[in-house]
This record gives sequence, structure tokens and C-alpha cells, in this order.
Amino acid sequence: MQIPIQNIYYLLCYAWNKLDESDIVNVKAINTTELIDLFAKILINSTARLLKQGLDRNYVEHEYIVNGIKGKLNLSASVKQNILPASKTICLYDEFDYNILHNQILKTTISKLLRVNKLDEGLKIELHHLFQKLPPISEIKIRNSHFIQIRLHRNNYHYDFVLKVCQIINDNLFIDESSGNYKFKDFTRNDKAMARLFEEFVRNFYKIEQSDFKVKRDNIKWNFVSENEEGSRMLPISQTDISLHSSTRKIIIDTKYYKDAFKTRFSQEKFDSTHLYQLFSYLKNQESDLEITKTCEGILLYPAVETGFKFCYEYETHRIIIMSINLNQDWYDIKKDLLEIIS
Repeated sequence: MQIPIQNIYYLLCYAWNKLDESDIVNVKAINTTELIDLFAKILINSTARLLKQGLDRNYVEHEYIVNGIKGKLNLSASVKQNILPASKTICLYDEFDYNILHNQILKTTISKLLRVNKLDEGLKIELHHLFQKLPPISEIKIRNSHFIQIRLHRNNYHYDFVLKVCQIINDNLFIDESSGNYKFKDFTRNDKAMARLFEEFVRNFYKIEQSDFKVKRDNIKWNFVSENEEGSRMLPISQTDISLHSSTRKIIIDTKYYKDAFKTRFSQEKFDSTHLYQLFSYLKNQESDLEITKTCEGILLYPAVETGFKFCYEYETHRIIIMSINLNQDWYDIKKDLLEIIS
């Protein structure tokens, strides 16, 4: 499923709840079809903005050999190096420094991009200029746990977007053993990753772009009556992808990211029954005494870049729609189509 990189950018901005920062890159001016070029351009513009605002700093502990004592004495190291007779010591003290984790991730990611095969040469030149502007910052071996360790607050929250870009770049870079350079793995070919992205995009899109509904994920318990307490505890709780609530309507949207929404049986296309069963289970088990639960609408939403489809059904008091959204069209039309779904 080939989605234009301009639309991938918007999917990410919505999924990360960073629509207000989507102007970091003028995606309409990007001519490339390579995702790594897009991410490199985002990183270039974001880093340039950080340098203009001023990179974040914090107190970092350093170890020095000093005359006398300054800061915290490291006695064992001083004795081991036999510098006490010269009235010198090894001491630890804090300095206000740029060499902190989020800057290390940023610099290391730029360094990696400079070694990526097939990256646009013009972008490499821009990255190299930025790399030279960075103050002394250590490069590190980036792990996913590093992104969890970073604590963002009001004074450094502007790092959030660029760190998300760094994470997606590092998640998809791997070493080409023949050359020692990096290659970028196209994450859009990973259906699981794209399924998460598609779901988060649709949910946050409705949170941002409309005000008629409250948008959340609902926990749905089975409407089963158990003979005992232990039996009740054994029942799993399902969670919807997207639930929209207003005073008069409730809609459950279940997103599915598959190359083909249909299965072929005896040379005839049919919807995937497991997808229908899941949506049907949500609709039936969410029913309560509230009127909007009895008329709750269900939508199975698939992405499509070629032929679109829409089928409408009714089951008792529930309306069910199985349809696609074309992600290979202009962004304005994608936005319009998504809003029409719930109108």
C-alpha cells in the first residue's frame, strides 16, 4: 500500500498530537518519494529551530584532577593515581552543560543520517552544516529505553517532536555489513506498525477536527452473567479503537490496516468475518439502559489507495458501515472524507 510521503507526514503529526508543529516542513515543496529524505528534512528544520531557540542544558557531573579540593572528593581514585603528594585530587562537580541525553540522541541521529545510503546529497550537506554547529556533545549507542528516560517539562517540551522523529529514524535504520553504512527500512511495509499509526491518526484526527463528539477508547465488558465471582474475573475486557460520544449519538470505529479488506472464497470476494465479529461484539456488549447504546453505530474503516468502497447494513437498531478512506488523495480531501463519515 503506497501512501504519498506528504500524507505519511500528516498521519504522524496527528498520531503524535503534533499538528501545531506540522509547519516545520513544507511537505508540498518536497519532490522526493523516499521516506528517509522526509525524515531528514524534518530533522534538519527541527534542529535549526532548536539551535535558534537555544539548545537545552542541565547540570552534568564531571570528574577532574584539581589542585586542592573542588566539589565532591573521589578519594579512592585520588589514592589509586597517587596524586595526593602533589596536593592534587580527583573531584566530582556539576557543570551546566549541553551534554545531556536528548542532545546526545539528536547529535547521534544526525551522525547516523550522514552515513545513510541513498540519502539525498543536498540533505547530507545541510545535515553536515548543522552537525558542525552543535556544541561538544557525546554520541551514544541509542536504545529505545533512552526515549523513556527523558523527562520533558515546560522549558524543554519543544524537543518532543524532534525526539519522536529521532526514534522513528533509529527504529528503522540498520547497518549494511558490506559497506558499513546505514540503510533505512521502509516502516510503511510493516503492517503492524502502520495499523497502530492508522488507529492513532484516526482517533486524534476526530479529537482535533470536530467538537460534536467526545473521543476516547471504551472498555467493553461482556454482557455475560457468571455463576460465581471467579467466572466473572476470567472474562476479558475489550477496548475499542475509537468511540465517539455525543448527547444523541454513539459511534464505534474499528480501524483495520490491511493490504486487502476482502477474502476470496470460491472466486468471490467477502469481508473478513473476524473483523465483523469483533465489531458486532462491541455493539452488542456495550448495550445498556442508555438509549444511545441501543442505537450505537459501528464503522469498520480500512485505508485504500486504489479502489474505494462503502457498504451499509442494519442489525436490529444498529447501523453498520464497512468502508475505506483513500490515503492516496490530496490531504484536504482526506480531511473532508473523514469528517463526512460522522456527519
